Parts: sequence; structure tokens; C-alpha cells
Amino acid sequence: MATLSSTQLAHQALESGGGVVRLMPNWVPRSFCVPGRRLRLHPNDLYALGASRGGIDERWFSSTTRADNGPGTPEDEGLSYIYVDAGHKVTLLEALEALGADFLGQDVLDRYGGWVMYSKFFDNMYPLPHHLHQNDEKAADVGMLGKPEAYFFPAQYNFALNTFPYTFFGLEPGTTPEQVIDCLKRWEEGDNGILGISKAYRLEVDTGWYVPPGILHAPGTLCTYEPQRASDVFSMWQSLVADYQVVDRSMLVRNVPQDKHYDYDYLLSLLDWEANVDPTFKKNHYLAPVPTGPADAEAAGYRAEWVVYGSEWFSAKRLTVLPGRTVKVSEPVGYGTICIQGSGRFGTHTVAAPTLIRFGQMTEDEFFVSVGAARAGVTIANHSADEPLVMLQHFNPGHPDVPAL
Repeated sequence: MATLSSTQLAHQALESGGGVVRLMPNWVPRSFCVPGRRLRLHPNDLYALGASRGGIDERWFSSTTRADNGPGTPEDEGLSYIYVDAGHKVTLLEALEALGADFLGQDVLDRYGGWVMYSKFFDNMYPLPHHLHQNDEKAADVGMLGKPEAYFFPAQYNFALNTFPYTFFGLEPGTTPEQVIDCLKRWEEGDNGILGISKAYRLEVDTGWYVPPGILHAPGTLCTYEPQRASDVFSMWQSLVADYQVVDRSMLVRNVPQDKHYDYDYLLSLLDWEANVDPTFKKNHYLAPVPTGPADAEAAGYRAEWVVYGSEWFSAKRLTVLPGRTVKVSEPVGYGTICIQGSGRFGTHTVAAPTLIRFGQMTEDEFFVSVGAARAGVTIANHSADEPLVMLQHFNPGHPDVPAL
């Protein structure tokens, strides 16, 4: 029997799903993290990829980006797969390479080169080190792209806030470059003191933050929905986390040219200085949901809100279909989506937010909607008489209705 090509599989999935394809759960481990246990992955499967690879504390959505996890990383780690049928699958990357215009539109391919973002759930038990993501100019020094990202903390994945529901952002106003360089020079002294010149903010469920490149941030322990540009560039600036995790200096210079590893002026240039010491940082980066769509949700049967906005590289909405209602929702662009509460129908597919997932098990909660289906409108039915059906939608650059920050 002939093996179907990637093009044939992608076309079959699009045709059978009416322009909407199902995506398989995409689990990613991190050796330097401790799973927060809120991804709905079975507790026995948190180390399903092997203890040496680290615990699974991320699930990636609509990803055409390979995870940069060092030695032992499978070639396809981080790549989302389209579920075709019980015996066939194809990566979203292969599908877009074969049928990019059908999935995204030729205008998107011409303007952006394809699907240039992805999203994830990040779920850690402990806070991360203070770190930054380089801008395009500095990332280009190591052949990479700059990385803006954003956070949203859905209540459905945050029944427990874990050990530290605060995130440090930037630097305390009035901090001097010399103080920062002094922290970097004291790397081997244990705690290099970088958080002593930063500022922590209490995290709130159902709100978020926008973090452009060059801004230091030490994410707290809420389970986080993270739309971001498709890049894995970073530099860690904190040498010790909470007296339990020593951060090797190699993480500071992981994506820094070899000849700049001890060039402190160069390292300082990775910072967007004015943004880091901005006394109105929260005003310029905090994201509260912004209503969009129908003014009368009760009459329309659904609510739509922007939860990530202000970036030229990505955006995201929260869509809530009211109990017992069937609605048709259109978007001007293709998008990925994850169901976080409820059950019903999404186009031709069953949709349901899982309670517990075994590693390797297929789910009914994640989809990618082609531009044609998005513009025609997807019919969504909430089969519960009592519970809302809630979905998060992540968009490529170019959605015409994204509000400014």
C-alpha cells in the first residue's frame, strides 16, 4: 500500500474537517524546571520522556518551532502534529510548507513568510531566573530571531497558584548600569543580587502582561498561557533561585557570541534600558481583558475578549460560548485554538476540555482553523445547559482588529 505524502495528509485533514484540523497534544520537558502539575497530564507521566530530560511542564500549541533542549532532544520535539486518522499524522510545519496558502492565505505567506508564532502553557512549581529575550539585532549576532512574548493566567488552569505567584519585571527606577554589571560580575558568589534591584508584581488570574525583547523578567508560578514569536533565544541574569537552584553562567551567555562572554558592555546592550527602569512599567505592560465582538453577549450567545494585544507579532482572544447556545464565529485570519473549559462541537469536530491526559493520548481540545474556515465562520455548539465553553485563540501577526496597549 502506498504511503501518503505530507501534502496528501494535510489536504485530507483539511477536507475532512471543513478547513479545521485537530492538533495532537505537544508535550515539552525542561531539565531546569519542576512541573507545576496543572497541565492535566497524568501524574505518572510527568517524566514520561525520561528523568534525564526533565519533567514535562510545557504544552505547546500550533507550533512549527523545534524545542531547543540540548543533547538527546528528538528532532520533532516542540512541533505540533495534525491528527489525520488513527494511523496517520503530519506536522503542522510540513502541512504549512505544502499548503501554506490554503491554511493561511497567500497574503500572509508573502508578508510574514508563514506562521511565525506559537503559544504554550507553561506550568512551573517554582519561579524562573531573571532573564531576557534578545531583540532582532542582538539575536542576529548568533543567527537567531528576537523574541517578544506575552502572558495570560487562565483561571481554569490556576486552581493552585504554587509557591510564588509574583513576577519580577525590569529594574527598580533609578538603578544604574554599574549596579547591573556588578551583579553579573558576582555570578560565582551564590546569589548575585539581581532581584534586589528589580521589582515584583502580584499576579492575578484572568489578566496578563506583554514582555517585549530586552526586558528582564523572572516569571512567577501561575500556570501561564504564552503567545510568543517563534524563537527560543534568551539570556539568564540570575545566578541563584530561592537558594535551591544554581544557574550556570553558561545560561547567561547561551545565545551570546563567544568573544562577548565577558564583555559587560555588550551584555548590558542586550537590555532595553529605558523600558526596564520605566517608573510606569505596569501601565505600559499590564494586560486586562478587552471586550470585542457583540455588545450584547446574552443575545449573541457568546463573549469575545482580547487577552493578549499590543504586539506586532501575535495576539490572542478568549472566546466564551454561553451554556446551551450555538453560535457562528468568524475571524479575518487563520488561527490556533485550545479549549480550556466545557464541551460541545467545534465545526465538524467534537470539542472537550480534558480532565486528565495520559502521555501519547489524543485529545479533543486543540485545533487549527484555516483562513477560509475562519472567514466563513466556525459553528460552535455548547452542549451543556450549565457550564460555559471557553476557548483561547492565538493569532499570527496581522489581525486587523488588535487593540493597542
